[in-house]
Amino acid sequence: MPEASKQAALFDTPRPGSNLPEFSVGEISKLLKKTVEETFGLVRIRGEIAECKYHSSGHCYVTLKDETAILAAVCWRGQVGKLGLRLEVGMEVICTGRLTTYPGQSKYQLVIESATLAGMGALLKLLEERKQKLAAEGLFDPARKQLLPFLPDVIGVVTSPTGAVIRDILHRLEDRFPRHVLVWPVAVQGEGAAQQIATAIEGFNNLPASGPVPRPDILIVARGGGSVEDLMPFNEEIVVRAAAASDIPLIAAVGHETDTTLIDFAADVRAPTPTAAAEMAVPVRADLLAQVMDDGRRLWDSLRRHVNERRERLELMARALGDPMRAIEPLAQRLDERAERLALGWESYFHRRASRVSEAAGKLRHPRDIVSLATQRLITAEHKMQSCWRELFLRKQNRLETLGTVLGHLSPKAVLGRGYALVTDISGHVVTSSKQVKSGDKVRIEFGDGAKKAKIENG
Repeated sequence: MPEASKQAALFDTPRPGSNLPEFSVGEISKLLKKTVEETFGLVRIRGEIAECKYHSSGHCYVTLKDETAILAAVCWRGQVGKLGLRLEVGMEVICTGRLTTYPGQSKYQLVIESATLAGMGALLKLLEERKQKLAAEGLFDPARKQLLPFLPDVIGVVTSPTGAVIRDILHRLEDRFPRHVLVWPVAVQGEGAAQQIATAIEGFNNLPASGPVPRPDILIVARGGGSVEDLMPFNEEIVVRAAAASDIPLIAAVGHETDTTLIDFAADVRAPTPTAAAEMAVPVRADLLAQVMDDGRRLWDSLRRHVNERRERLELMARALGDPMRAIEPLAQRLDERAERLALGWESYFHRRASRVSEAAGKLRHPRDIVSLATQRLITAEHKMQSCWRELFLRKQNRLETLGTVLGHLSPKAVLGRGYALVTDISGHVVTSSKQVKSGDKVRIEFGDGAKKAKIENG
């Protein structure tokens, strides 16, 4: 029996003892799930996001609400990246999908397949809130803006490689001032566009200055006009933060002049159109050449006027000074006179000095006389010195003999010659009292003609 027939039979066949059909929990859950999915296979539901959770598995779980009810919803991982919109709490959205049940919690829920903001007002509200948040972080601070280089060597362009934008930029650069252009191709709308744009900006910034691929001196992020939804990738936080963090000066040229995106506030310069961005990036070569030629002409005219003015001034000064030779002639004559007087003065001075030297030479004694006199004085002094030494020596000799005689009288040897003896102990100390020795001590007795050892005995 087919499955549908079996399920229908459950409603028609009562259980024994009752006129109502009887179901198990699993059976009624399956019937409810089938009924809901068949009845609401595709619906569009409008509501405000009350809860939103992105699970680590990649699925997104949402709770929608209005004034009277709430509805659980889920967006599976495969569809999250295709939404083109990151769901957040507080958004008013229109979700398209199918209703189903979740038997595990006895609830029904919406499986989201697509989602859009509910009206332009909601989208603008979202952008305004995001703008205020990023501004509070300082990403739009004018102090962070960088000056554009006057004439970049390399220009990096982040845009779609197939659109008219890149052709307009290249054509405008060719007209104004041809430069080396590097194009980083990206999608400018739809799924993954924001990530590609941010990656391109970061990629240009990460190029080494001396690598095989030249690092741009300026960046242009551009796309043509479109609806607010089309321009949404340039409102994403990842793109705005990449633009604000760029070390390379960045020009934002998104949409037409009336279009405004959040990257415009983070960029160093906003251009109303991609063509205008190319005009901002480089000057006009012909204008520069004309300016250089005009500056050169003006410089030459200024130099010529300056030289002429100085020549006229010099001529006026020359006329005011008169003939220099007339002023020099009296000075030259005075110089000759002073030179002559100087020569005569030196000659007179020399003669006076020579006379004084002659006079001084007559008063000087001859060196031989001085040496002879000094020799006589030295001989006389020597004789006097010898007499003094001889007299001193005799006095010292007499005093020494006198002291020798006195010392002989005082010598112990002289006393010993008269019959006295000198007693010392074994250490050589003189014994002057009987109390210094005792019976059995050895002593030494020195006589006038020699010494003997002895031993003390009690008397």
